Amino acid sequence: MDIMLFVLITAFSFGAIVGSFLNVVILRLPNEGESIVFPASHCTSCMTNLRWYENIPILSFLALRGRCSHCREKISFQYPVVELSMALLSTATVYQFGLSIATIGYFIFSAALLVIIWIDIYHQIIPDLISLPGIILGFLFSLVSPVLSWQDSLIGILTGGGILYIIAFLYFLWRKVDGMGGGDIKLLAMIGAFLGWQSLPFVIFASSLTGTVVGLGAMIKQKKGAQTRIPFGPFLSVAALTYLFFQQEIFLLYELYVNMAY
Repeated sequence: MDIMLFVLITAFSFGAIVGSFLNVVILRLPNEGESIVFPASHCTSCMTNLRWYENIPILSFLALRGRCSHCREKISFQYPVVELSMALLSTATVYQFGLSIATIGYFIFSAALLVIIWIDIYHQIIPDLISLPGIILGFLFSLVSPVLSWQDSLIGILTGGGILYIIAFLYFLWRKVDGMGGGDIKLLAMIGAFLGWQSLPFVIFASSLTGTVVGLGAMIKQKKGAQTRIPFGPFLSVAALTYLFFQQEIFLLYELYVNMAY
């Protein structure tokens, strides 16, 4: 077997295993005082502990046809989706950065963003337990990273957090209501820490554009007008992952746009 193919298959399998653990984090972290380690994995309906062959990432869900083998309640599609997503992110990280320190850093970054996406969708919160250590870890990562300087990381932290803070503050002065949570501000600071300040224009533009489109759709569907609230963290996270893996293509498109404009 080709060595690179073997490495990618290993990365996919390892990512799926980590994804299984991330499902536990997504489920338990928002619940104050609940451990992400104990108790062991169990059915959330009948509370029966899962046997080892019922806990194999992706495959167990398919074998069980999406139902608990004990109480026959449906298993949320979140579980295989998160496992498959982390498997693909792991594979893409290894393919993009090879076996390097950058791969380790961006694997952790991708896992953190995946957890944030799902928790923000369910609870409309971004846990400080992820974003604040993520800011510190992102800066420490820049000290040893072959693809990111500590200066770019530090400016990314200050700029990322500062931009959204100013936007949130101005919105509050205008509407007298909070339009953006502090979690989004810390998340963009974390993104700046891992990706550098150069990523911020794209991340802010892409997340704002997609968030606006989805927000307008939600306003029409929910018929709540300006009272409609959607979490912004998933849009920031997806934009950051897009930049991470398609950075060169993004800059190429920007250069083409600038050349066409002039």
